[in-house]
Amino acid sequence: MIAGLSTLAEAYDGIICDVWGVLHNGVSPYPAAAEALTRFRALGKAAVLLTNAPRPAKAVEDLLDRQYAIGPTSYDEIVTSGSVARKVFETEPRRRLFHLGPSHNLGLFEGLAVELVGEEDAEYVALTGLFDDETETAETYRPMFCRFVERGLKLYCANPDVVVERGHRLVYCAGALAQLYVELGGDATIIGKPYRPVYDAALAALNRALDRPVEKSRVLAIGDGLPTDIKGAWSQGIDVLMVTAGIHGADFGDLLCPDPARLAARLEAEGLGIRAAIPRLVW
Repeated sequence: MIAGLSTLAEAYDGIICDVWGVLHNGVSPYPAAAEALTRFRALGKAAVLLTNAPRPAKAVEDLLDRQYAIGPTSYDEIVTSGSVARKVFETEPRRRLFHLGPSHNLGLFEGLAVELVGEEDAEYVALTGLFDDETETAETYRPMFCRFVERGLKLYCANPDVVVERGHRLVYCAGALAQLYVELGGDATIIGKPYRPVYDAALAALNRALDRPVEKSRVLAIGDGLPTDIKGAWSQGIDVLMVTAGIHGADFGDLLCPDPARLAARLEAEGLGIRAAIPRLVW
């Protein structure tokens, strides 16, 4: 356990930082977290935000500024699972897609040579979330998914998160639906953390920000989600600073004073390792 990012800053040239769960909880920002990244960058280092948001980076940038007052002093670039998904859709030969997700994610398809169609006319499915994550669960979509699987439709999931914080609650995300689709025998490609393509994009963004190649040994990933942030960075050989008061906070005892033994046991059970842990990101 460490008291602040300053403890580790000298050992790293670049940071790959999660957004939801580290910089905000879906309702309220964590200003000290944004300030920590700002102070890291002031040392001549770089910070890239990496999020499983199924939207273009510009949409996330606008949201951070408008809703959470988090501006570009805290980061050099934003990489989203949506940005990587757009590259996949650009090379997908089929054009008629069914968008499963809320209307605020429709910006993902702007400028792409695709046609948004109804379920019956779809050649494949683009999943960005639940239509209504306040009332629905993955099981809501079982009948629809059975129809899709029977037709052999490919599903692309642009957000691997299973749950996410919204204030003090957890709500289901697209990853929960993708899991069900696979369980039903469907063909699914999941885009985002913990998979390599988004980390390659984040490392390339760090290289641009530093104007030189950065060694993985000089990169620190910061995140709260074990199956996404922690597993993703760990599997890519990137050191991890885990924010424990995120989606797993209740598992480690006191939210702001977690039990290191519980954390160690959970990491061992998951087969994961971290460089250090901190309740909330601060300098």
